[in-house]
Amino acid sequence: MSTVCEFELNKKQEIFEFGKVAKQANGSVLAKLGNAVVLATVVSEFDNPVSEDFTPLTVQYIEKTYAAAKLPGGFIKREAKPSEFETLTSRVIDRSLRPLFPKGYVYPTTITVMVLSADKDVDLQALALNAANAALYTSNLPIKKSVCGVRVAKIEGEYIANPKMSELENSTLDLYIAGSKDELLMIEMKSISSSDMVEVDIEAFTKVHNSNEMNEADLVEAIAFAQKSLHEANTAYEAGFEEACKEMKDIELVEFKIPEEVIVYVRNTYSSNITEAIKKLAKSERATELKDLAKMIAIDDHCTENEIEFSVVYEAVSVVKREIVRGMIVNEKVRADGRGLKDVRPISIETNILPSAHSSCLFTRGETQALVVGTLAGAKDGQMYEKLTEKSTSIENFILHYNFPGFSVGEAKPMFGVGRRELGHGNLGKKALEPTIDDDYTETVRLVSEILESNGSSSMATVCGGSLALKAAGVPISDLVAGVAMGMVVEDGKYSVLTDIMGLEDHDGDMDFKVAGTNKGITALQMDIKLGGIELNVLEEALLQAKEGREHILGLMETAAEEIIPSDALPLIEQFAIDPSKIMVVIGKAGSTIKEIIEKFSVGIDLDRDSGNVKVSGNNKQNVLDACEHIKTISNNAVSRKSPSKDLNFEKIYQVDDVLSGKVERIVDFGAFISLPQGGEGLLHISKISKERVKNVSDVLSVGDEIKIRVLKVTKDRIELASNSI
Repeated sequence: MSTVCEFELNKKQEIFEFGKVAKQANGSVLAKLGNAVVLATVVSEFDNPVSEDFTPLTVQYIEKTYAAAKLPGGFIKREAKPSEFETLTSRVIDRSLRPLFPKGYVYPTTITVMVLSADKDVDLQALALNAANAALYTSNLPIKKSVCGVRVAKIEGEYIANPKMSELENSTLDLYIAGSKDELLMIEMKSISSSDMVEVDIEAFTKVHNSNEMNEADLVEAIAFAQKSLHEANTAYEAGFEEACKEMKDIELVEFKIPEEVIVYVRNTYSSNITEAIKKLAKSERATELKDLAKMIAIDDHCTENEIEFSVVYEAVSVVKREIVRGMIVNEKVRADGRGLKDVRPISIETNILPSAHSSCLFTRGETQALVVGTLAGAKDGQMYEKLTEKSTSIENFILHYNFPGFSVGEAKPMFGVGRRELGHGNLGKKALEPTIDDDYTETVRLVSEILESNGSSSMATVCGGSLALKAAGVPISDLVAGVAMGMVVEDGKYSVLTDIMGLEDHDGDMDFKVAGTNKGITALQMDIKLGGIELNVLEEALLQAKEGREHILGLMETAAEEIIPSDALPLIEQFAIDPSKIMVVIGKAGSTIKEIIEKFSVGIDLDRDSGNVKVSGNNKQNVLDACEHIKTISNNAVSRKSPSKDLNFEKIYQVDDVLSGKVERIVDFGAFISLPQGGEGLLHISKISKERVKNVSDVLSVGDEIKIRVLKVTKDRIELASNSI
């Protein structure tokens, strides 16, 4: 017999049904919200512990296309490689639930969440976490704390908890928080850009792009709002799920304890050596210095006589190292590399160092180095992807790919496929930069961040280098974006907030959060809290300290931006608008006219039939400009379909070899446009002006000149001319 728990939260009816399906799992639930149904299961192998001191937890979030009544796209009609959204959602669930597992839980555990029925208005990411939490809480694993997710939107200045997905489209904020009744565990935030019509004069308006950055105080206010929802939901879950809970399994929590006497010996005898090793560790994320020191200690007389193994010595060295690092930070306010708590490591910036790339930026901060390369393409060249709740394919026009090769941390390993970490860091960088790109910019932009060296927050180096790469590529952005990684150490009731943390401080600290934004505020934030919670006043202090670091970095970036020299490889793009009713004239019968222009001038042309917008791109500036003039002439010669008069038909007015008097209207590098006596304009090509070679049209003709010309070629909407003297 199944157990059904129903909750009314945020004006939504949530239903959790236990004991109906997947009963051989340690915990399982069918969670329903609207028309969305997800199955969450937890399985743990109590008879197969691992020997290492970590929890072997695997989380999988899987979307089934039948949930939206459609088949998988592509040649193979079976779900295969997880999408980026599935991978990122799996990562969110993992980061939220992993802190619940007690220390010493070494049993392989898999949490699987499958979407069985989809609803386009339901936040599947939040529902998936809540379902996974329900399965875990009611399982026989030694976990008795509820964690759920809440998404906060800001619509017309008001905060809304767990909005419908359609409501989120009108929001300026996307804040996702996971936590228990009283503790925040994970925060992800991004601002959402918008466009407003602003009055500049009487009856005159202009369109203004807003990145909608959040200041620190407003963000803390939004987090406090989310915290209330977390408390309400988790209180309800813990009370409601109680009747569905299985009897907790009595399992051993393995204690990986190092003999205290070994730690004392290492601390008393080798603290100075460990301090020296720490200074070297400040230059690298690899722990080779500690290993070398542990090997030396393991063969000294004391360890040899007492038969203390290397692994025990190494763990003792790591414990003492952590004590020293944290003690220096909290008590002495000094870090392993000698910096103060607020100091940012030295930064150097070089732009457009790759001559054949559209744009590039080499951003180096301390021992972290990111090479971010930008590539521009047409609107139709974006990344195609499918959303579970959408029937048609969508196109993503801003792409950020992050790569983390082994050599960046001195590891001898080949480069394979992209892992969850790479996808997560790339997604964070994308969130930070995307709000600053003008909404009217529809071209495709791909940024690739190659991490060449890493010791602390390569994702934030990606943000800094990525923003400058956008600037160097000529992409319209509202402001530069900088990112900084922050940390915190808490000891004996005292705490210290660290700006621009390195790998050592990330590993031994209590909190890791990354803040990115402009001079106006925060565009993206990601936070993982190892403490089990954080006071909001402390969080605000940390955010304000991050602001100082961000503004310091932005100052250096602005100086670098002023020195950008555009890459010679950058495509040249000209945009203008013509009467939409004349677009078909430019295209021509079966595309003949536009094909001719593309071949003649070696350019690419994009036409918008609705707006009349024309975009011409190419590698040769003069060819691009000439093609633009040619298109404008064709458009000018064609009468708008909206006009009551008939279209101008050159074939009915002029004949080949007609000799006419015309007036020079415009001069371009490839010739001149001549107004004709009975209407319309014709092209007098530079090669048809004189029998002798003409180097510059302006040497022979001037605007306003009256000249005799002869008709060379005539079609319905175009006419080509030659000087009558030829």
